[in-house]
Amino acid sequence: MAELTIQISDELAQRLEPLQNRLPELLWRLLDVANLPSISQPKVKTETTDIPAVYQEVLDFLIKRPTPEEIIAFKVSSIAQTRLGELLEKNRSATLNSMELAELDVYEQLEHMMILLKARAFKRD
Repeated sequence: MAELTIQISDELAQRLEPLQNRLPELLWRLLDVANLPSISQPKVKTETTDIPAVYQEVLDFLIKRPTPEEIIAFKVSSIAQTRLGELLEKNRSATLNSMELAELDVYEQLEHMMILLKARAFKRD
């Protein structure tokens, strides 16, 4: 049998003291758990190509630290407005696929956020 020496904090050593006879078993269990496929939430991709264009447009606007007047006057681009129109038409005719439904949800969330921002900006103006 092999012997393994590791350096751990005094606090951890105190906590492991009552378990010292079970450490090999616990390490085996830890390895088994670590090798299981993860059942957790899927990873969120953070590359900007994964962010809907309208979301990126709003982020780009906000990162410039707009004044209250600029926030009140903000409108998404005509391209984003056209896309929203297409999604709304498909929604009315019940022909949205799951990706389009998610995209429409992004538009709705952004609209809600911008309404709140504009209301706050209007109070400061």
